[in-house]
Amino acid sequence: MQNGASGELTVSKSALFLDRDGVINVDFGYVHKVGDFVFCDGIFDLVRAANQNQITVIVITNQAGIGRGYYSEEIFHELTQWMRGQFIEMDARIDHVYFSPYHPTEGVNNYRKDDYSRKPYPGMLFQARNDLGIDLNKSILIGDKMTDIAAGQAAGVGCNILLTPKIQDDSDKVQSFHRINQLKDALPFISKLAC
Repeated sequence: MQNGASGELTVSKSALFLDRDGVINVDFGYVHKVGDFVFCDGIFDLVRAANQNQITVIVITNQAGIGRGYYSEEIFHELTQWMRGQFIEMDARIDHVYFSPYHPTEGVNNYRKDDYSRKPYPGMLFQARNDLGIDLNKSILIGDKMTDIAAGQAAGVGCNILLTPKIQDDSDKVQSFHRINQLKDALPFISKLAC
């Protein structure tokens, strides 16, 4: 982040925002144990490509399992540390992880709220922008649910990509996001950082 000519802060970094469950790992539902964590095909190559292009890699993940009382924030952090270690072993790097532990109707105690950090709200994206000096318009988001895409669009992320294994015919409507069937299909977006 640098100061502009008039003294205001300007953002300059591009980022690759990744949802976790369904993008980094197979979504078996409330994954919180190493034994249940299966990496999605192509994720290490994708993150490695972002690293090589000086693109900051940021995970943004709803973790309602914490809010519902299925596992603790401590368990989430332990799994996250292990996950990041697996990327390092594969010569790839996740730079930052943001998570939202809340659920608007099923959360217990303080976790029961419609928090702005929870996708489809853009809170985690704005937090990353503010913390790290990210240019959201020059960034990419990959998610496997429309709530991910909605968060990216609300934050002004320049390129939003929905990872879905189902082939769908979108010829009847104009989409404001891209669809890919596998993670390797996102590599051209990384190299160009343009949609």
